[in-house]
Amino acid sequence: MSETLARYIPEHAVKPVFELIVANQVHLKIVNERQTRHGDYRKGLNGKHEITVNSNLNKYKFLITLIHEISHLVAFEKFGRNIKPHGNEWKYSFQRLMIPYIRPEIFPNQLLPLLARHFKNPTASSDTDATLALALKQFDQQNDKNYVFEIPYGSVFRIQNGKIFKKIAVRTKRFECLEMSSGKTYLFNPNAEVELLKSS
Repeated sequence: MSETLARYIPEHAVKPVFELIVANQVHLKIVNERQTRHGDYRKGLNGKHEITVNSNLNKYKFLITLIHEISHLVAFEKFGRNIKPHGNEWKYSFQRLMIPYIRPEIFPNQLLPLLARHFKNPTASSDTDATLALALKQFDQQNDKNYVFEIPYGSVFRIQNGKIFKKIAVRTKRFECLEMSSGKTYLFNPNAEVELLKSS
């Protein structure tokens, strides 16, 4: 198991993460990419704790996602099953479990201040922290996607389902985009990943 982990997370995180997995009796499954989530935690009918994490994540996103999911397990075990999935109990657990990893032996120096800021009040997904998401994206193997916030107004882009949009305006924190085929306007989060299309 630790040899497998070593392929997915930073070297100096392998031993403590392996110990965390063993201590919490986690059955870890590394799965093919899912568009809707990076990872998942569930307690099976047999009482086993199962965590899945997408195999395509870079080693820093993988580590954050794995600790995120273990934090669900720890929060449910400590505070009961009636807590909110990303409520204060989970935030407390995530902070407590993640802080020992926020150090230069594990994360690159340019990520440390962003991680420290993010973990003062962690969100349900590190992707909602646009600055951290962009910084983590630098370490992705395949980097052919853009975030909506970084493409120019008037740009045409495609999303995962194949629909094509044009970026037209900003509304508070989200971007107004026109679906080209229907003429309908949709709002996108700043760090929605899109494929920028060349103008014809």
